[in-house]
Amino acid sequence: MLIASSLLWRIDAHLITKGVVFSYSSLSAKAQDVTKSRKLKTEHLLQVDDHDFTMRPSFGGPAIPVGVDVQVESLDSISEVDMDFTVTLYLRHYWKDERLAFPSSTNKSMTFDGRLVKKIWVPDVFFVHSKRSFIHDTTTDNIMLRVFPDGHVLYSLRVTVTAACNMDFSRFPLDSQTCSLELESYAYTDEDLMLYWKNGDESLSTDDRISLSQFLIQKFHTTSRLAFYSSTGWYNRLYINFTLRRHIFFFLLQTYFPATLMVMLSWVSFWIDRRAVPARVSLGITTVLTMSTIITGVNASMPRVSYIKAVDIYLWVSFVFVFLSVLEYAAVNYLTTVQERRDRKSLPCTCGMSHTRTMMLDGMYSEADTDSLAGYTTAPMVPEEREKPGHMAGTLSVSSVSTTTAKKKGLRGLRIIPNTHAIDTYSRMIFPGSYIIFNLIYWSVYC
Repeated sequence: MLIASSLLWRIDAHLITKGVVFSYSSLSAKAQDVTKSRKLKTEHLLQVDDHDFTMRPSFGGPAIPVGVDVQVESLDSISEVDMDFTVTLYLRHYWKDERLAFPSSTNKSMTFDGRLVKKIWVPDVFFVHSKRSFIHDTTTDNIMLRVFPDGHVLYSLRVTVTAACNMDFSRFPLDSQTCSLELESYAYTDEDLMLYWKNGDESLSTDDRISLSQFLIQKFHTTSRLAFYSSTGWYNRLYINFTLRRHIFFFLLQTYFPATLMVMLSWVSFWIDRRAVPARVSLGITTVLTMSTIITGVNASMPRVSYIKAVDIYLWVSFVFVFLSVLEYAAVNYLTTVQERRDRKSLPCTCGMSHTRTMMLDGMYSEADTDSLAGYTTAPMVPEEREKPGHMAGTLSVSSVSTTTAKKKGLRGLRIIPNTHAIDTYSRMIFPGSYIIFNLIYWSVYC
């Protein structure tokens, strides 16, 4: 009896144990089947493993059309020195691949990230004349793939491109620049892949908040044409064109106004006495050096082009005006020295006079200076000297009388003439007038 009970207890325990084991195994198998069925369902719908996606859709048949549209997110920078620009954009491709078609009762699309892109065929579009480019990867690769039940595919990515731009600086800084971003298939000619703008001019959209510090964005537009390579053939090429107009106000403050002020400052020397050699020479040298600094600063921020820019014309003409003002004083000083030598030779000799002295009054005199001449009495002026403009000559005899009446009588025969050379007089009109005419011509041509 005890033996039978013991056997029954062992059989029940064994059955219970088996039941628990079978129940756990069935649950595990059920959970694994659900996961596997989802995986198999996805692969079955897209048929990724059933086709060779290294070949383009409709391989051997007509060219596959691939539509493109672009949304410009930002125009980051434009470099005149490197002649390039940097732009961030959303690039979207549209095509149909019947190998990816799947049945759907709701006609809803399926969206994937960049991991599926490596398993299917996608267009090999690249940026022509690009220097640097990259796909954003924060926090993950900015790639989106959307597949529709009928096999249509949307492939979108966010990319930043730095591309070359051939700029013409002949009108700088009063210029407008047109740059292009070019898209093209790298491997497939127009016989295999037809690249086109999906919605014409509406295929390009921009953010209204896009702005640049030195440029005004005038317009964006799209074009397309065929590009020929002698070794490979014809390719469809798409163009994103944008026109930029430079803001002039910055250059007015930093270049044009300082240059104009330096030219006007150089004219001040025409009103300074011609005998003030240190003042006029230092003023001329200062303006010349300042103009040289302005020219050097402008050229340092520009590429070394082999043609003349608009700003070069203005700065170098201004430099010539400043330099001519220095040469003008050199001419005035030289002619004055020559004239004085001739005047001294033409004066009569006073060696035999015991109480007389001849003086040459050259310049302007204050009241204190005229009081110091009170001890002199007038003597007849030399006829030749009486007719010479630009200076004053008088022959004064020494007198011991030092009264107020004698002072007035002693100065009665003096003829004080402003010490201004004829060249200075004409320069006060010629230099400003010529510079004004130059400005009128310059701004009417380039504006």
